[in-house]
Amino acid sequence: MNILELFQGVYTLFQVEPVIAITRILLILVGAAFIYLGYKGIFEALVMIPMGIAMIGVNAGTMYMDATTIGNLYVDPLITDKDTLMTVMQIKFLQPIYNFTFSNGLIPCMIFMGIGAITEINFMMAKPSLSLILAVCAEFGTIFTFPIAMAWGFSPADAASISIVGGADGPMVLFTSLVLSPKLLVPIAVIAYMYLALVYIAYPYIVKWLIPKKIQGTPMDLSTIPNISRTEKIAFVIVATAVLCLLFPVASPLFASFFVGVVIKEADVKGHLEFLSGALLYGATFFLGFVLGALLTADTILSGEVWKLLVLGCISLLLSGLGGLAGGMIAYKLSKGKINPLIGLAGVSCVPSTAKVAQKLAFKANKKTMILPFAMGTNVAGVITTAIVAGLFISAITKYPAVINWITGG
Repeated sequence: MNILELFQGVYTLFQVEPVIAITRILLILVGAAFIYLGYKGIFEALVMIPMGIAMIGVNAGTMYMDATTIGNLYVDPLITDKDTLMTVMQIKFLQPIYNFTFSNGLIPCMIFMGIGAITEINFMMAKPSLSLILAVCAEFGTIFTFPIAMAWGFSPADAASISIVGGADGPMVLFTSLVLSPKLLVPIAVIAYMYLALVYIAYPYIVKWLIPKKIQGTPMDLSTIPNISRTEKIAFVIVATAVLCLLFPVASPLFASFFVGVVIKEADVKGHLEFLSGALLYGATFFLGFVLGALLTADTILSGEVWKLLVLGCISLLLSGLGGLAGGMIAYKLSKGKINPLIGLAGVSCVPSTAKVAQKLAFKANKKTMILPFAMGTNVAGVITTAIVAGLFISAITKYPAVINWITGG
């Protein structure tokens, strides 16, 4: 008997192809890096720390499930047979969570409920036209990465799923991938959350290179923001939910989830508000990171499309940032210098990260500049426009494939 057989995690490293063994070791190291970067605040700690631990666990804890099959005790996303699934759900400890909250899109909806419960819509309602127009400009990446991905050989469904990364909205990426490209859910979702670091790292450099410092520090008049009553905000939520769900039924779970959080906040239903903004949001985010980490195995990474997805995700986010800044510069010119163009960057709907980045850059250029309220308006509008783009993608691809074939010449 080989003594290593007692230590299955080590033993299986020598029972697989060298490339798989090396990838497992690398993923363990990457998991450790995610934990460190989350701890340091470079990556989103709420997602990346549990993701890192799960990556270490699943790649180190590989074992023989029977005499010939190597696997793990975490989760298997590829099971379709119902009888096999019922057996596996009693063996793999994350399988019930995956099947009951991931495969049906519940987890992104729960996160959206929590996000809605902590979101201020005052500023978007105060300047709705400006906020929505800038948010549309910041969808440049989500729209134009689609033909790039198609040209690179991806199917319309896969191209749409990776394009949504440009909205920098993790739950939206999850929902779109689950509906259109479940086989690419793991790499796309991981890329989406990894690339949120671009918001903090790359966007400031883009601003520095493209926007003169004097313009970065353009002050905006806070007195132009009107007071919005709770009654007005609740009325807005009712109308927005009805209209958006009527227009984009395939994205209605996202709209309803986001706006139920908003209306609970504005109606000040304390018990629900504490649950949505606390236990539900943090619990769903924790399991999001932990399950995604458990899905990130060597087999997933060694897929030939992963590296293309990495490139396309980066392109999508960079194009969205550039689109938002371009829209901001147009608004700056049309307003004769009364609108700070950096609020366009907040149209990339990573709430509230891009709005904070915009404020930080503006303050660095001019200590008297306060643009955060205006940036938050664009930020919230970006959540809505990204959901609309996701709804259009899903509707066109699932309901009207002939339209996509016509557009792409297929």
